[in-house]
Amino acid sequence: MKYFGTDGIRQPADQFTADFLARIVKGLADYAGNNIKIFLAGDTRESTEWILQDLSTACETFGLEYSSAGILPTPAINYCFYEMGYDYAIDVTASHNPYTDNGIKIFERGTNSGQKLSASACAKIEQALENAEFSYAPASPTYREDLHGEALALYQSHLLKYLGEVDFKGLKVAIDCANGATSVIGESVFTDLGAETQLIHADQHYNTKINAECGSTHPESLQALVQQNHLDFGVAYDGDGDRCLCVDHAGNLIDGDQIIAILADFLHLDHIAITVMANQGLLNWAKSANITTEITPVGDSNVAAAMRDKNIQLGGEQSGHIILPGETTGDGILTSLMLAKVISKTHKSLADLASIVTKFPQVIVNLPATPAQKESLKTSSQAKQLLLDYSHKLETYDGRLLVRPSGTEPLIRITMWGNDLAPISQLAEDLKLNLGAIL
Repeated sequence: MKYFGTDGIRQPADQFTADFLARIVKGLADYAGNNIKIFLAGDTRESTEWILQDLSTACETFGLEYSSAGILPTPAINYCFYEMGYDYAIDVTASHNPYTDNGIKIFERGTNSGQKLSASACAKIEQALENAEFSYAPASPTYREDLHGEALALYQSHLLKYLGEVDFKGLKVAIDCANGATSVIGESVFTDLGAETQLIHADQHYNTKINAECGSTHPESLQALVQQNHLDFGVAYDGDGDRCLCVDHAGNLIDGDQIIAILADFLHLDHIAITVMANQGLLNWAKSANITTEITPVGDSNVAAAMRDKNIQLGGEQSGHIILPGETTGDGILTSLMLAKVISKTHKSLADLASIVTKFPQVIVNLPATPAQKESLKTSSQAKQLLLDYSHKLETYDGRLLVRPSGTEPLIRITMWGNDLAPISQLAEDLKLNLGAIL
């Protein structure tokens, strides 16, 4: 598809014109009919505010029933729209991208919960985006119902119910909200359960600071805070709150692969869904623990689909998208609360819990790429031979190679695993240089 990538539509914020947004709403109405109710919400980036306003105007113009909930984490949007009786949710967010970007994620009603929009619906919206005859004369909304408080309370109730009987008294936790959507709730759920918290990067207003040197993509300040203040662990969310990474008491980063292993072990699960990006150490641990691994393409939607199809209770990505039992999308806050539950129930440190996985050295380098270069990666015989050559070179280090175009950024990602960091780092840089010359 031209506009929809692995996680909805994502592009520079200024490309979300009123006309473009109206086409999205029109495409959704063309697919589902005009008798639908739409739930609108998003993250804290400054463009989200006016994009939500323009979406409201488009809904009003096309005669669709809608309400806005303002700033909410993505998992809260997915949960609340379903529970509050809406047919669709439009989530305005660009996740971990900088504030200059924005995006659209759309959820629809599944059998028992919300889920990401079907491919057929996305195709209908793409058709509306490409319609040369489209004409838009916006009407002025007369009233926008604000569901923020009600939705936030509903989501927090869901989190507490999911956890069951727990007491975090005595836990000292650092929380980095990435100046994003989790800022409206990230701390309160921990303190309500008795934890002592230290909060950073938690601007709850529309801003230009989202993900800027903070959150799951930049955990350095969180690592320093945990070490300096002798805290038990830290959690870092991304801009829209559907992923989290953690930091143990010594400041070591605990990624999604390790989180999956910790939770699978605690919950006594025998089947997990993970992506091709998973560290070899997680695969080795799963094999030793007699846990079946379902390997999917990158993207939490692919993980979720595999979980539905194969009745798998737990899945996720190294980046921190973790889909917990009974959930349909990644939830950073719920994941971090579950880790706190494991710590409190086992009386083990996060470092001890994570030690069940011995990670292989891993290197990721990014090659800037245009859409044409991304396409050439798939079709070029020279590129295919080059990747085969480097795969053979990695065999010396018991390694493997993954090269893929990013679905959310103008990049080709080169990932190498192996048993020796220095040579695979050099191989990754060499491949980046040679692949760039071919494409």
